Amino acid sequence: QVQLVESGGGMLQAGGSLRLSCAASGSIFSINVMGWYRQAPGKQRELVAAITSGGSINYADSVKGRFTISRDNAKNTVYLQMNSLKPEDTAVYYCNLKLPSGMDYWGKGTLVTVSS
Repeated sequence: QVQLVESGGGMLQAGGSLRLSCAASGSIFSINVMGWYRQAPGKQRELVAAITSGGSINYADSVKGRFTISRDNAKNTVYLQMNSLKPEDTAVYYCNLKLPSGMDYWGKGTLVTVSS
């Protein structure tokens, strides 16, 4: 069984920065993709950023240049550094882990609220 535990959400004003963390535990293989998705009220869940165990990275166009994803493979932890936050970044942010078998795991989510 795999568990993902997010931390770092909160409330802040536009222009501020926040760092999210997600620690994975359980039957995690060394080859995987970890990422962050978000879901704003009334909208579908969308990919924010993802990083493979080999270090390949993909960002949503809306966060390029502002957000940085990174991971510590030794700690099975993925981070999302969010800078220059905007009110439209307000959402519940979910950590995701994808395994080569096709299994997909999700964290419970952490709320980020950005006020103008």
